[in-house]
Amino acid sequence: MPDGVKVEIKPAKGRPMLTWVGKRPLRYVTAFPAQHIETFDPASDAAKRHSDIWSDWPAGYPMGGLLFHGDNKEVLVHLLANGFRGKVKLIYIDPPFDSGADYVRKVQLRGAKGVAKLEGESYTLGEQIQYTDIWANDNYLEFMYERLLLCKELLTEEGNILVQMDPRRVHYVKCIMDEIFGEQNFINEIIWNKGREGGSSRSHSPTSSMPTEYQNILLYAKNRQDRYWNPPLGPYKESTLQGIEKDEKGWFYTRGRMGRKPAAWELEQGVALKTYVCEDVNLTKEEVIERLTSSNARFVAIGDIWSSDLVRQSRVADFPTEKPESLLDIIIQSGSRPGDLVLDCFIGSGTTAAVAQKLGRRWIGCDINKGAIQTTAKRLQTIISEQIESPSLPGIAAGKKEKAAAPAQLSFAVYRVNDYDLQIQHNEAVNLACEHIGITRTKSDAFFDGTLGKRLAKIIPFNHPLTPLDLEEVKRELGARPEEERDIVVVCLGKEVAADGWLEDWNRLRKQKDFPNKIEIIELRTDPKYGKFFVYQPAQAKVSIRRIKAKGASLKVEIKDFISPTIIERLKQQEGILTPQIEDWRAMVDSVMIDVAYNGEVFNIALSDVPEKKSDLVKGEYELNAPKGETTVAVKITDMLGEEVLVTQTV
Repeated sequence: MPDGVKVEIKPAKGRPMLTWVGKRPLRYVTAFPAQHIETFDPASDAAKRHSDIWSDWPAGYPMGGLLFHGDNKEVLVHLLANGFRGKVKLIYIDPPFDSGADYVRKVQLRGAKGVAKLEGESYTLGEQIQYTDIWANDNYLEFMYERLLLCKELLTEEGNILVQMDPRRVHYVKCIMDEIFGEQNFINEIIWNKGREGGSSRSHSPTSSMPTEYQNILLYAKNRQDRYWNPPLGPYKESTLQGIEKDEKGWFYTRGRMGRKPAAWELEQGVALKTYVCEDVNLTKEEVIERLTSSNARFVAIGDIWSSDLVRQSRVADFPTEKPESLLDIIIQSGSRPGDLVLDCFIGSGTTAAVAQKLGRRWIGCDINKGAIQTTAKRLQTIISEQIESPSLPGIAAGKKEKAAAPAQLSFAVYRVNDYDLQIQHNEAVNLACEHIGITRTKSDAFFDGTLGKRLAKIIPFNHPLTPLDLEEVKRELGARPEEERDIVVVCLGKEVAADGWLEDWNRLRKQKDFPNKIEIIELRTDPKYGKFFVYQPAQAKVSIRRIKAKGASLKVEIKDFISPTIIERLKQQEGILTPQIEDWRAMVDSVMIDVAYNGEVFNIALSDVPEKKSDLVKGEYELNAPKGETTVAVKITDMLGEEVLVTQTV
């Protein structure tokens, strides 16, 4: 797809309309191309998919799951521009909504002794997306408004969207969704009672407020008249079970229709207010109750309050916002059929894609955080590998309403939109610089990165030296803040000579003691105080790749050594003056993947070594079938902080 394609977005026409500073409709949005970077297709599945459910699939994508790394606004526009408009049956999103929370991925080294814990990439929304104070109401509302407009365009006429929020934000988002989807398409506000253990991430003192034990899930249809919805079922209430009676035939029934329409024979016999639960006349009431409760059965349409018992808690380690698979099981089975397309554009650790894969749905996921993409990819690799080895493997065990569906796909591809890796690398460098210098990060400022004492701090991207143009940007920003009187410190890695002249002229006019906005430069290579800054060094690996056996039919890949300077530096910062000792390089490695015929663009995974437990280590030595003739073998090693090293060799 060429750069700069304009995608038309229909205006929101619903009522009421919420107003905020900076509100702007999306009429035309620029779509960026996506770079195909990785494929997991161990059974060569993508080429075999020719069933009816794939007949509407855009030709530019392999027939399998799709995982996108990038700003989800840009990903959604890309999907609209490339054939997915009106093809998504179900959208579930759980966007960040807590301005006080730092969603930091906690990681630790592998192995039995790998107890050292590190802080991974930050999941704070403002840091990830670099928006102006995203948590100020106006900007947060615009953030949600734009993405919900795009989501609506992707939904089929039968489609539903579920947005999970908390009580502090849900009323704003409901007004936005009334405007975008129309108040007539509001279906329910579901209350997920998580229980005390799953309460609010904010701390509560006994005198301030009561702990929040629930979250809100807004359910809207694209078109209420045409929507598909298979109401979720739950167990009978205790009061209903105790009210079971026998009729004249000895059949057991309970009063009421329990949320279902009466059958024709019930209407004919005038028993529409009865629900028959068992026709075995030889059972006692107690035995019937035991049968109805002992198998985790689901019989009755549940209401809009989902208890913690109904949604059993099961979380993925290191993801504090992770949702139980059983919650997504209820949502996906209710809002889609096997083979339908499910989308989650805040994929996190991949629960939506994981459950969709187990339930035989097609899926698309995206996230702005590279660590989330890596975690989701590893999770899907494990699930798909199990499905290939055991074709009869059931999906979710949490009270399925439907028979276990065959997987819609046994492969997935990873794409990157607008080369978002560059921004992630900059964020990591900024974090290291702030820790080294002592800068306090500021999440509420779109331009300055934080404060150093009483001064504002600005960090120039480390991929270029400081130039007069960078300083002109600081000047323009100060011009937009006429009441700002603090001095400025600019941090850089290298600087042009012309920058010194610009700075000298600027500060000459501010020699008077009370004149504001003096600018000081900290150049991290030469500054006498901060000159020992840890300059980012990429991880490195020593790998042996060779042909073995008769006629070179097999490949032997052996990782001799691996070093991650970033992990070493993080450990030094955490342990103080002690130098960390890592006895086995495998403690730093999260996963190893091998492509035996790498084309230099897309990494096709022929072997994946992802240890299931943190106490397990990667093998480090591998033997694979070799393609005939000369081939390029690529080995991708990912460390525990998510940094990737790619080693290639032609054999």
